[in-house]
Amino acid sequence: RPTGAAVGRVIKGETVADQAYINHLVASTGTDLSGLRIAVDAANGAASKVGPAALRAAGAEVLVINASPDGLNINCGSTHPEQLQNYVTAVGADMGVAYDGDADRCMAVDAEGTLVDGDQIMGILAIGAKADGTLASDTLVVTVMSNLGLLLAMRKHGIRTVQTGVGDRYVLEKMLSGGYVLGGEQSGHVIDSIHATTGDGILTSLRLAARLKRSGKTLKELASVVERLPQSLINVPNVDKHAASTNDAVQSAVAKAEARLGETGRVLLRPSGTEPLVRVMVEAATQEESDAVAAELAQVVKDNLAL
Repeated sequence: RPTGAAVGRVIKGETVADQAYINHLVASTGTDLSGLRIAVDAANGAASKVGPAALRAAGAEVLVINASPDGLNINCGSTHPEQLQNYVTAVGADMGVAYDGDADRCMAVDAEGTLVDGDQIMGILAIGAKADGTLASDTLVVTVMSNLGLLLAMRKHGIRTVQTGVGDRYVLEKMLSGGYVLGGEQSGHVIDSIHATTGDGILTSLRLAARLKRSGKTLKELASVVERLPQSLINVPNVDKHAASTNDAVQSAVAKAEARLGETGRVLLRPSGTEPLVRVMVEAATQEESDAVAAELAQVVKDNLAL
């Protein structure tokens, strides 16, 4: 075995590692982003340096906010995009992207400042991948919390959706077991297994920007393929969450609600993983109907499952 100087030298490799990662991201994009003006909210987190650098390396003009991390000021741009929404319109950007602290998630904003969530991003990427012939089995993996509007849009475009429990680990497990290449969550956690082994917000932003550039459309036009149905979510605390799926009164109320909503609505009762709480989620054609059905079901859960 080598000894002394022959062992080699340890060199601080931050620049080398960053550049290798950026090169990989740009190669994965496969599109020159020249001509695009992109606003970035880096959340004062892990993507503060590499996120904007990768977009610039791909050719985009990049304007950045919240990219000066000091260890204390980290925030979550992907869950609080209001600042980015205002910034996009103020600087006249074609689109904006917001990462979270550890940069595994990405949300977007169109040129008018309207939020484009994870469901819409997945829809845009899935339709594009199907057109390119790179969407394995023409299938998108989503969680049960994805909006029904995404499922309907995918059906319209000949794309099958496979649903899993909430959590990116379940999405990835289903992708690996089924040989699928695209999946994610409404929160903006998108997994593109052709180019990464886990969710990568920077990669997601580059892939979305590339789709925007290649299509010649605005992000608003691309996102319009997914018409999000109004959604209501009510947390019902201090109940026997394990009985939600077996209690006759609760299940009868769910069945009646589903019959009332038909194909333009959906009901989901989900026990919390950590609290004695049941989450009642309803989607319907109108916000009023969604709110009303959710309130009725929440009351049934409270009345019949109270501890």
